[in-house]
Parts: sequence; C-alpha cells; structure tokens
Amino acid sequence: MSGTPAEAGPPAANDVLAAVDIGTNSFHLVVARILANGRFEVLDTEKEMVRLGSGSGDMKHLEPEAMDRGIACLRRFRQVADIHRATLRAVATSAVREAENQAEFIERCHDEAGVAVEVVSGVEEARLIHLGVLQALSVYDKQLLLVDIGGGSTEFLVGKADEMLWARSLKLGAIRLTERFFADGRTSAKRAARCRDYVRSFLAASVGEAVAHGFDVAVGSSGTIEAIVSLVVNRRTGQSPHSLNGAKVTAAEVDDAVEAILAAGPDGRARLPGVEARRADILPAGALLLQTVVQELAIAELTFSAYALREGALLDHARSRGPSGDHHLSDLRRSSVEHLLDRFEEDRAHARWSTELAVQVFLQTRGLHRRGDECLDALEAGGLLANIGRAVAYDAHHKHSYYLIRHSEQLTGFTSREIELIAQVARYHRKSGPKLKHPEHAALAADDQQVVALLAGVLRVGIGLDRSQRQAVEAVRCHWDPEAETLIVVARVAPGADASLELYAADARKDLLEEALGTRVRIVAS
Repeated sequence: MSGTPAEAGPPAANDVLAAVDIGTNSFHLVVARILANGRFEVLDTEKEMVRLGSGSGDMKHLEPEAMDRGIACLRRFRQVADIHRATLRAVATSAVREAENQAEFIERCHDEAGVAVEVVSGVEEARLIHLGVLQALSVYDKQLLLVDIGGGSTEFLVGKADEMLWARSLKLGAIRLTERFFADGRTSAKRAARCRDYVRSFLAASVGEAVAHGFDVAVGSSGTIEAIVSLVVNRRTGQSPHSLNGAKVTAAEVDDAVEAILAAGPDGRARLPGVEARRADILPAGALLLQTVVQELAIAELTFSAYALREGALLDHARSRGPSGDHHLSDLRRSSVEHLLDRFEEDRAHARWSTELAVQVFLQTRGLHRRGDECLDALEAGGLLANIGRAVAYDAHHKHSYYLIRHSEQLTGFTSREIELIAQVARYHRKSGPKLKHPEHAALAADDQQVVALLAGVLRVGIGLDRSQRQAVEAVRCHWDPEAETLIVVARVAPGADASLELYAADARKDLLEEALGTRVRIVAS
C-alpha cells in the first residue's frame, strides 16, 4: 500500500486552465495559459448575464427558470474550455451560497453541463478576488482596501502583498437592493435616501474595522463598479477606452455619476455612455451602494481592477496544482486552521500528534479506500480542530466543534463543501457515528457521507493511539493480512513507554473504521 501521496508537480508552462465565476447576476469565464513565471496569458473570455439570484432579503431559493439559464450558460462555457483542452474550475457565490436548494443546482450542473461547482464563503470569495487584483494592478507593496460589489453581496478586504489582513462579506448587492427599493424601475429622492440609510446601517461595523486597519490605495472590481467607472471615464474624455484596468475615479466623480444615473430614468439609463443596457435596471442601486461605501470609508480615489474572482480562482487553481512538498496542508489552509486552533484549543500537542497518527493510517491504507489529497486535507484539518468545542463546554464538545468550524469565516482556502466535511469529521471524532437522522449528515451527497465515515473512523484510531497524551506511540505502520482478511495497524511504541492504554483505546474506537473500510482491523504493538 502507498505510504506517501504522489506529487502533483508544478503547473507546467503552457498548461491551459479555465475558471468560471458563477455570480448572482452574471457568469464569467476565463481560459488562460499558465506561464513559467506563475502569471498567465488570457486565451478566451466569456460573460453572460444570467440573473441566477433574486430576492430583496435572503436569497433562499433558486428559481427553476434561473437554474435552466445558468446550466445552459455553463454548458456553453464547458464547450469553450474543451476547445482549449482546459481543466475547468467553477466557483459559486452569494446566490448559490444562500439557496436552500443549492444541492439541486450543483447536481444539475454536474449532470447536465459536466461542471463541478464549488460554493465559496464570502471571505474566501474576497481572498480569491484579491489574488486576481494583484495580477491586474501594481499594488503588491501597498496596503489596499478592496471593494467588490456583486448582485447579491459586497466583499471587502484589506491586504498587503499576498496576505489578507481583514475581510468581510455583507449581504448588500445590486440585485438585492434593486428588488428592495427600486423593483418597478422608478427612482426618487425619497427612495434613494432610504436606500442610502439602509446601506449605512449595514456598513456601520465594517467601516470601523476597515478604517482601523488603514489602507494606502482603494481598489474596486466587478460589474457594478466597472459600469460606474466606464460612465465616469466616458463623461470625462468623451471616449470609451479599450480597457478600464487601472482607471481612477474620484469621490466627486462617483457623486456626479450617481446623480446622472438617478436623473436618467429607466429608459435613459440604458443609453448612458459606457453602460451595458442589460445592467441598467440594477445600476441605480449599485451606484448608491458604491457612493455610500466611498463616503463612509472616506475614499478619495478608487482604482478599478479588470481582474476579479474568475482570475483569482484561475490562479488559485494553478497554485493548487503545484508541488505539495509533503502530505500536509498547504501554507494558506494551514494558517487558517492554525488561527482557529490558537483561538480555541489549549492542548495543541495532543491535537497535532493524534492527527499525525491518523494521517499515517490514512496514507498507508490508500490501497483500501482509494481516496486522494482532498480527503487528506479534510482529515488533517478536522483532526486538528476536533476538540475546539471544549472552549464552549466539555459536554458534547464534538457538536460545539462542528458549529465553530462550520460558521467560522476564517477557514480560507477551503470551499463551503470542504468546510462542511471538516466540520463533520470533527463532529464524529467521538460518541455516536454518522447517522442519517442527523440533518447535516443526511444533507451530504452519498459519496461525501462515505468520506466522513472513513475520515472520522481513521481519526478515532489516531486519537486512541495518543490516549494518554504522552506520545507513547511514535509511529504507525499498516499492512494487509490476506489470510485473516484483516488490516493490521502496528503501533511502534516509544522506548520505555507503556502504550497499553493507547492500544486499548484504539481497539475500542476502531468500529467506525472497520465499517468504512468493510474489513476487520487489528491494533497491535511492535
């Protein structure tokens, strides 16, 4: 059986990748060749206004017609990626993130369009956008404030170089605000004032946090801000530039653009220079949102980035194909896990060693379970964070761990699905095993249910092998006994140590692993 995972190797020059941003308003595709210096050369782009999300409050349901439009768009994007023989990554944001029927949409995307969709958290969305911005603008050495206005949410981030210092995602978007304040297309001073007040109330806490971090440059990205920057540049120069990337607009110019948009009326907005006709209906709400953000954060000048989520997802995809170095979490994922560990876990040594033993069991049983590095990451993160619920209460702390992990905004580098898997691995590291009567487990896809059972089973054995929390077991070696049809887990005991408690605890906790592997497991000492 394999003892170490195969290394993926760095993305080779001329490797062609594709990324899709499944937004609330629009879907975006980029196809690019990854260059030897880690940057990329764009080969193809596509954009389609789908209007996947709707709702002035929580976007809790994706309508069948909207899903049909989205899947038809993804089918076309898949064809474009295939023309270039590109590996495709698709990330979904606010509309899918909030939808109670997201599982139906994701399944249909896979079955009908051949596209596997990852749902990312708002903070992860901000991180990916930041990656894209760093490729578009010369701001790497500056502390930047990023504002990205979408159809369903607005992402804020303060960062320097490739470090994310602070991020927030607020349920404020051009479509959401349009349906709350301008559903009939008409604008008035009273409606605009109500919209501004509503936005200010949402921004209050985040403004203070952003200002406390400070920033040297403010950057805006995505469609709403692009439309307003385009309008400003057209009014300023009388021309539509080939590219808006790096274009700067002042706070006063944003104010003037907002007044022009509100005064134009439903028909006139579509004829404003630089404004896409199909975006005209949601432009007043988006413009008021941007104006209020600029005012509240005292932004004197905003620089536009033509790169955003899709480019960031593409770069992140390329980096994930790079050398793994060893079998542990990537630096980004590890740092976010360590952040939670530092906040909630006092006994880090036991968390790390029991997880290390579990990782060894996982790697040496790949011939039985056939699972890859994605599952390995979920095991390691889930193991490290399994006991953080004790910060809430010892009783039922595995359930508290699930809640803290699932609702944390700090696990960057992971998709929503991956965070759910990590949370459930932690949830089932003790007490009863996964059951379909548990709503969160029942909501998983069948294959993910099997993954959780396997990883939680492996983790239970790893925790048992460090029961005394003295690292009495130095390492684990696994082999298959064909005559007994049994997996033998050999615990190498540290010189002079008594590991009888470890052997007993691991044997007592092996049932879930046996069930997941479909075979008997025997724990012995060497």
